[in-house]
Amino acid sequence: MAKKKNRWLKLLLILIVSVVVIIGALSVVKKLLAAKKLNNTTYKVREEIYENAIDIAGTVSAAQKQTLQALSDGTVVAVNVKQGDVVKKGDVIIQLDDTTQKYNLAKHDYDMQTTLITGAARQYQLMKTQRDALVQKVEERKVTATFDGIIADIDVAVGDSLEAKDSVGTIVDVSYLTADVEISETDVSKLAVGQTVEFTFSALSGKTVNGYVVSWPAIGEVTSRGATVVKAKVRIDEYPEGILPNFSFSGKIKISPDEKFLVVERYAVGRENGQAFVQLVPSGEKINVTVSPYTADYVKIENGLKGGEVLKAQSSAETSGRRRGGMGGMGGMRGGMGGGMPPRGR
Repeated sequence: MAKKKNRWLKLLLILIVSVVVIIGALSVVKKLLAAKKLNNTTYKVREEIYENAIDIAGTVSAAQKQTLQALSDGTVVAVNVKQGDVVKKGDVIIQLDDTTQKYNLAKHDYDMQTTLITGAARQYQLMKTQRDALVQKVEERKVTATFDGIIADIDVAVGDSLEAKDSVGTIVDVSYLTADVEISETDVSKLAVGQTVEFTFSALSGKTVNGYVVSWPAIGEVTSRGATVVKAKVRIDEYPEGILPNFSFSGKIKISPDEKFLVVERYAVGRENGQAFVQLVPSGEKINVTVSPYTADYVKIENGLKGGEVLKAQSSAETSGRRRGGMGGMGGMRGGMGGGMPPRGR
């Protein structure tokens, strides 16, 4: 019985020793594999661009717009323009029949002359005031341009009967374009008159049009979504011919110039006696660098590298207690209505 017990003890001891040996062997193999993996892991130094900007969207409008409306009832006797014509301020666009109004004015002028000779001065002054009203009646038979512009559309012909306030066309001034864009209440403090605005139009694939911030009101408003915004006015002075009023755009207000810097995964940086260094691949050359924190997995390279270098790993994500992350989600956010965009890598 004692021999049988001793034999089981020996078997148990052998089993324990075997397990210890296997665990030790696995640990050695794991370390060797980790070292091999570390030696084969490389990281590339990238250039990042941080954009401090506010995202915007909307539609552009003409600098000025005039709806052509009849000022009184009457029959059209002349239409002096067609769609696309350039007009000057004061040009008569549409003429209504003014025979009656001119007759009334001429008769009044005759009566005034008679009164000047035979009547009292007080009565004459009253008739002068009445004449001003009759002159205004004659002017109301015309539809005139209130600014220099282009006939965007016109829908009237000689012989048409119009009533007061009937709309028959539009004049636009397209010497520049404007837009009112919503700015989140958290971004209003970043605005400044003259800030550059970059516009992207669907009609201009791959092209950017530059404008600037003109103004914004001293009061906000609540949108249908329940968000508090301020509507800032932006302007484009020079734009391609393909852009027309009411074209939609997306864009960004540049709060400050883009900031460029170099970043690399922190696992590519080692330290010796407190000095940060990196090791080039494939030469193995060590270069001292200055780094600063950027994100959980990345650091900024302040000096020592130019960008584009391939570096050997000095530690692994596993031994650092983290998994390696991609470039997505790095860096500061670009302000705006929808949150922002991460920096762009190059």
